[in-house]
Amino acid sequence: MCGRYELHAHPAAIALAFGLAAPPEIVPRYNIAPMQQVPIVRINAHGARELAFVRWGLVPRWAKDPAIGAKMINARGETVRDKPAFRTAYRRHRCLLPANGFYEWMARDGGTGGKQPVHVALKDGAPLAFAGIAERWLGPDGEPLDTCAIVTTEANALLTPVHERMPVIIAPADYARWLDPTVADPADLIAPYDNDSLRYAPVSTRVNTVRHDDASLIAPIAPVLAEALAEPPDEEPPAEPLPPVAKPKQSALF
Repeated sequence: MCGRYELHAHPAAIALAFGLAAPPEIVPRYNIAPMQQVPIVRINAHGARELAFVRWGLVPRWAKDPAIGAKMINARGETVRDKPAFRTAYRRHRCLLPANGFYEWMARDGGTGGKQPVHVALKDGAPLAFAGIAERWLGPDGEPLDTCAIVTTEANALLTPVHERMPVIIAPADYARWLDPTVADPADLIAPYDNDSLRYAPVSTRVNTVRHDDASLIAPIAPVLAEALAEPPDEEPPAEPLPPVAKPKQSALF
């Protein structure tokens, strides 16, 4: 699964990587958690790519209570096409979530020594893109709430010792097809990412607390020896609620 990630790339680098018309108004964030406002790249009503801010935790259009989004931060790639909560968003409102890396928690000492956070990123340090789906929920007063979920898949061989799941990472060459609403089912893109392109390292347990948000969180604390890693943890530390991050004004999409 993916329950915490970070994005610190320069706005100009994000615009270049994702084909945006202009650098977005965005600041580095090193501890992005569920139910916060997060940036996504989507196709707008004019057919162009735009960066918008939505809440992480998808709320289906038919939901009675938007609090359900806290349980829908991830959508399993194996069932995203068919599950009622996700299938419409998958077919019509796919998006990309820019990131520089994500965190997972692995068991230490055979599960008796607590959990060690690790930071996963591309070896070259470039921004990456999680496969996402987005939806718009209308409240009783007609106020819209835009939300998203990250699509996950089974972990690749590199990350299997750390966790059994990982976010689906879309390669730059496939951005257009994932975002294209005329492509009904790009199922072949839902797959573990290339082992040789990723690296990971243990980081400080300060990342466990959401209020900690600075560059030291992604600094490695020691080399990782794959043969020393224990079985993956059952779950990550729960995210602490924070006040929502202010989002810039944006045009309607749905």
